[in-house]
Amino acid sequence: MLHTHQSISFTKTLISPNLIILSMFRVAITTLLFLSFCSYICISILGSAMDLVGFVFAQLEEDSSNDVFHKILNNVGIISLYWFLGAFIKYLQFCTLNYLLVVHKMSRPLYRGVSGIRIPESSYDYTLDSDSLYKDKPDKEDFDKRVFSNHNSPLLKPLRLLFSPGSHSKYGITDNGFSSDPFPVGTPRNRHQLVLLLLRFSLVCIVILALAGSFWWTISVSTSSRGHIYNGYRKLQEKLISDLLDIEEISYAPSRLKELEFCSQEFENYVPCFNVSDNLALGYSDSNEVVRQCGHEPRQGCLVLSPVNYKIPLRWPTGKDVIWFSNVKISAQEVLSSGSLTKRLMMLDEEQISFRSASLMFDGVEDYSHQIAEMIGLRNESNFIQAGVRTILDIGCGYGSVGAHLFNSQLLTMCIANYEPSGSQVQLTLERGLPAMIASFSSKQLPFPSLSFDMLHCAWCGIDWDQKGGLLLIEADRLLKPGGYFVWTSPLINARNKDNQKRWMLIHEYTGNLCWEMLTQQDETVVWKKTSKKDCYSKRKTDSPPPLCGRSYDVESPYYRELQNCIGGTHSSRWISIEERAKWPSRDNLNKDEFAVYGLQSDEFAEDSESWRTAVHNYWSLLSPVIFSDHPKRPGDEDPPPPYNMLRNVLDMNAHLGNFNSALLQAGKSVWVMNVVPTSGPNYLPLIQDRGYLGLLHDWCEAFPSYPRTYDLVHAAGLLSLETGQQHRCTVLDLFIEIDRLLRPEGWIIFRDSAPLIESARAQTTRLKWDARVIEIESDSDQRLLICQKPFFKKQAK
Repeated sequence: MLHTHQSISFTKTLISPNLIILSMFRVAITTLLFLSFCSYICISILGSAMDLVGFVFAQLEEDSSNDVFHKILNNVGIISLYWFLGAFIKYLQFCTLNYLLVVHKMSRPLYRGVSGIRIPESSYDYTLDSDSLYKDKPDKEDFDKRVFSNHNSPLLKPLRLLFSPGSHSKYGITDNGFSSDPFPVGTPRNRHQLVLLLLRFSLVCIVILALAGSFWWTISVSTSSRGHIYNGYRKLQEKLISDLLDIEEISYAPSRLKELEFCSQEFENYVPCFNVSDNLALGYSDSNEVVRQCGHEPRQGCLVLSPVNYKIPLRWPTGKDVIWFSNVKISAQEVLSSGSLTKRLMMLDEEQISFRSASLMFDGVEDYSHQIAEMIGLRNESNFIQAGVRTILDIGCGYGSVGAHLFNSQLLTMCIANYEPSGSQVQLTLERGLPAMIASFSSKQLPFPSLSFDMLHCAWCGIDWDQKGGLLLIEADRLLKPGGYFVWTSPLINARNKDNQKRWMLIHEYTGNLCWEMLTQQDETVVWKKTSKKDCYSKRKTDSPPPLCGRSYDVESPYYRELQNCIGGTHSSRWISIEERAKWPSRDNLNKDEFAVYGLQSDEFAEDSESWRTAVHNYWSLLSPVIFSDHPKRPGDEDPPPPYNMLRNVLDMNAHLGNFNSALLQAGKSVWVMNVVPTSGPNYLPLIQDRGYLGLLHDWCEAFPSYPRTYDLVHAAGLLSLETGQQHRCTVLDLFIEIDRLLRPEGWIIFRDSAPLIESARAQTTRLKWDARVIEIESDSDQRLLICQKPFFKKQAK
């Protein structure tokens, strides 16, 4: 016995290598868990605090106190989400560690109590007899209870079947220390060790993956930019906040929604983003050169009133030639002193301004248009369509007389001009029912795709094309389709003094480097034709400026980006000469090859076209005040439909493929449509332009580049869903105030969206004093229509 006890004392001091490895493993796991937890706490607190502080200061500079409050709540929600995810990961790590500890306990042997039998154990290696193993019965029972409790641990319930094929009553430890086993003696031991080995390996993999995931998540949160976070976690959180706000708005009774006040009279022609004082502060000495600067001025939050003697515009086509003098901001002196060809064809007659170009036989617009057609090689302006010309960008359009005349030949002219506080070319052109928008060739690219227009026209437009190293001509080249025409009329062309001749030669050199061919020159007018062959650029002299844009700079649809000193559009799959394109109106329908260019399927396009043809038929019948009566009803077939020329200027705020525009024309409505593609959605603007329509890229959290009271109908299908999923830089109310500014008195608004968003929007319409009604769509139970009409308020601001 003494020898046995000495053996026991000696062997107890021996430490197995398995024990060392397991101990080192446990220490490493514990250390990693501790470091992971500490790094998570520190980085999360620091990153979240910095993000919250920066967010609060940014919002205080831009938004009102109410918006700041809501957005702070949003950011707090993000931080709460971070902590929740972190706590969940820590819980998984804690459970994994518990599994390791339990498995370590379970790795101890099943003591059989047989004297003289050597019992292997994972942590110790010594020889025992029955007396030394259990000195008395209580010790043995205590050991049994501990083993039994370990096997009944809640964490081990899913694993119990791996270790005991039956219950303890059947295969448990007996009073004499033996474990009953239905299998041979050697088989359970090997099986038990194999299962433990596999379980340990699995748990080690789980711990490694958990730690790696935790570190990756923590580092990504700390290094992600604010915009990246918004695009990830914030989208989901903002969606929840938006839904809660919508529920809050719906729960309000209409009487609790405070109506907006009217702006003061000085804002009756107000255009946000174009402020003379802001431009003077930026260093522009000429107050007439007003560049677009959005985001520097607070939102007005009021409704723009009409002028004192405002009258509903005359219907098309009468309104093309006659407008009400009180509807636009222009003085009698400005009417009489208009100097250019397109401006002086205007007469003031009591309360009206009339545009009568037909009475002027010598230098009228008709003769001018005929001259341009002959210079191109056509018989007259009616043959422009046959030459591939459909869309024209008229730079500095005067009062739209050229566009009004060419409209009779199925040509669509977009007028652009600088912002003007009085006597605006854009305002008068839109009042006549012709396409126009505020834009200028200055320092930014226009919000049109590359290769957008078949012709660019500039008659006494006041642009110095020889300035800025030819950057303005490069932008004109970007907008022009291959084979398109650039028409310029200016006294500089026939100038005889040396300075002007030098400027003319410089422009001639610039156009040559752009691969423009000068077709002819007559008097003060010259016509260039853009090349349709890309190899022309490689045949230029070595190092001839400007170079071709790389793919990273050749953005197809830029949004007020800085002017680029390189030739754009050459990488586009839309590089097709206007002569090779289908002529209007066949251009409206795409062929199989064109579907691939725009990433569309023919079935998808045909289905969308058909749905909009049906929608336009239903829309038109709803544009009647009878739907707002005390006993509203949907107009039936027996009710007379609204006249075809009831509307003229239409704004589609989310044009998608442009099929709403196409459906209106196919239905015979005398409208033109400004197709707007939001910057927050898919960009189909190149497709819209190539189909022969007009449009632009726009961010609806910014003011639209137009004057007040310029559209008869505003249409928005899916816009609320699109904008709700974006960053909350603006509210639905901000969007509605901008729509109210653009809409003429007695103008119409049509929203089409999901039922919850339409109900939320309906609650906001009472604040703008609109008449509104929600209408169900028979073919789509998930969507609703919201039909609104802006009343004609003659009340003036105090």
